[in-house]
Amino acid sequence: MDNSTLEDTATISKIHFITTKPTGEECGELCDSAETDMDIGNTNDFEVAIAVSDYDTERVGYGCRIFAPGTEYGGIIGDIESISGTRKVALRGRTWRGMLEYKVVEPPAGQDHLTLSGELNTVIRTLIGDRFGGLFVVPEADTGITVNNWRVDRYATLYDALQKLVDNYGCRLQICYVQPEGLEYGYVTVQAVPIVDYSERLEYSQEEGIYVTVRDCRNGVNHLVCVGEGEKQDRVVLHLYVQKNGTIGKKQYYIGLNEISAVYNYSSAEADKLEEDGTKRLKELQNYKKCKMTIDNADLEIGDIVAGYDAVTNTQVIKPVIQKVLKIQGGKTTIDYSVKGEDE
Repeated sequence: MDNSTLEDTATISKIHFITTKPTGEECGELCDSAETDMDIGNTNDFEVAIAVSDYDTERVGYGCRIFAPGTEYGGIIGDIESISGTRKVALRGRTWRGMLEYKVVEPPAGQDHLTLSGELNTVIRTLIGDRFGGLFVVPEADTGITVNNWRVDRYATLYDALQKLVDNYGCRLQICYVQPEGLEYGYVTVQAVPIVDYSERLEYSQEEGIYVTVRDCRNGVNHLVCVGEGEKQDRVVLHLYVQKNGTIGKKQYYIGLNEISAVYNYSSAEADKLEEDGTKRLKELQNYKKCKMTIDNADLEIGDIVAGYDAVTNTQVIKPVIQKVLKIQGGKTTIDYSVKGEDE
């Protein structure tokens, strides 16, 4: 059981972006000259390059929104660069998901943790609160899932807190820009929805005429020496080992020539935190499988599960989508999907 990565590239019909004033009033579609690179799930940011002749501070200035209606693609412009050599202007900013990464959830005064209970979307609504004014809205949709005494990690980012919450209850975070009828101002919906498992009915492989490349790496780290707080002989040291089935434990399985070791230095960590973070690190370093594919007409969301298969190596990868990168260049729109996680 190894770490695995699956990457898809989907060529789709052009996505149309709309811009707004900083107040949210729509200004029409983004100019045809725009070249877009938008990352959702990893860096959670975007860059849009337009011709200098198309630059308008009211439509694409600081604080202006850019969005593709009914999708998660969008964000707020916060970084502008004029590139005189190319006669272009680069518009950059954080996506809606990225904006969640720049809010911090603090424990209430006098308490060790913020503890929440209630229907899942209601809990999400409590976590988001009024941090974004009226821009982010949690729909009144009942998931049928009840959260009981959920402890939020101390000083976690809002995004990490939300992601950990929905992961725990087997859901994904759905983010979408909505254009309400009769209103000039749109808003971003954030809610928990069921994960769609495409692997049960669809498996991408060469047999469908899809280009598939599989890499199976079996020389990853299997012994991680974790070093925490303290000095010299009093330093906290923890040994973590990859087991035969790919899980992480404290009993060594691989020895001699098969042992591959590395050091994880976290000088401020106590034993419990050292074990938690060391386990995450070892999962990143251990054996892995990668499957890269080029497919057409895919429409996947962060958290959905997909499968890829290579007949030559008889390798199957079944993983949730963790990243989408949308690119628009020369009128052609593509979306790269990446999937990574520990085999079940």
